[in-house]
Amino acid sequence: METTLNIEYLTNKNGDVSAVVIPIKLWRQLLPNEEVSADKLAVAVEDYCMNKAMDEAVNTPLLERSEALAYLEE
Repeated sequence: METTLNIEYLTNKNGDVSAVVIPIKLWRQLLPNEEVSADKLAVAVEDYCMNKAMDEAVNTPLLERSEALAYLEE
């Protein structure tokens, strides 16, 4: 279950990325209340990414022991 997000990157006059624009729906999912701090944002993004990884893992087939060891050797 992969969802493509409409995330935009803003750049300065030198072409360096200076900001990120995310859809308001995602912003409200990350931080449902109005109070925002850098720490709260960092934790919310980390939680969101971890939840997405766990959701993806549920749909990923398990490897046999030998397959897992071969994968780790790559």
